[in-house]
Amino acid sequence: MQTAELLTRITIWLALSGYVSGAALFLFNHGRRPWLRAARWAWTLGCGCLLAHVVCAFQFYHAWSHWAAYHATAAQTGAVVGWAWGGGVYVNYAFTLLWTLDVSAWWARGLASYARRPAWLTVAWHGFFVFMLFNGTVVFGHGAARWFGLLLCAVLLICWLLARRKQNPLLTH
Repeated sequence: MQTAELLTRITIWLALSGYVSGAALFLFNHGRRPWLRAARWAWTLGCGCLLAHVVCAFQFYHAWSHWAAYHATAAQTGAVVGWAWGGGVYVNYAFTLLWTLDVSAWWARGLASYARRPAWLTVAWHGFFVFMLFNGTVVFGHGAARWFGLLLCAVLLICWLLARRKQNPLLTH
């Protein structure tokens, strides 16, 4: 594996691992500030790794060309679903922007502010994140990447179910 490919892959796996770690810590924090701080650090490091991944992808694969990224996305989408649509690159741009805003606007306002944000916003954001994770790793991934993506999705699902069970004792019977 070439250095360019290795850097591009490692940065996205660190980003996704940061997200899963941060989400799990956030789910189980139960008001413990050290857990919230650890969640914020994992989340922030994950976002930084995503930004590094974008830099690597554009540097090593797209020659800093939006149109090259668009056409590469169209080719990948066509190979998987039979429709050569490059619009997924805009979804990736939105994802990168939203995660960056989440870290810089919400987390930067403090742990209490982040924990108090509207539930619908948290659910929508994590739903979008899991959608991106699943599609990027399971639908479009291959080999070990697909299995690692499934593992991350399973970990998130288990954490969510355990957190829901803890919040609602009726779910334990």
